[in-house]
Amino acid sequence: MNPSELGRTILLAGLCIAFVGLVLMLAGKVPFLRLGHLPGDIFIEWKNFSFYFPLTTSLLISIVLSLIFWLITRR
Repeated sequence: MNPSELGRTILLAGLCIAFVGLVLMLAGKVPFLRLGHLPGDIFIEWKNFSFYFPLTTSLLISIVLSLIFWLITRR
């Protein structure tokens, strides 16, 4: 990897980290960005038992990470 490609990779990684930080900052203020509380997340509660599975949140994070890694590795 030559220095130009390395610089581009580091810059892209920094932009991705900044974008994720911005989303996390706004997540509490914008209702549809509240990760873990999206429609489709499964929450079951009984008398002495509760079960939580963030299905929609997991799918959303997987799609975003797949897109980021695809952008980083494409040539």
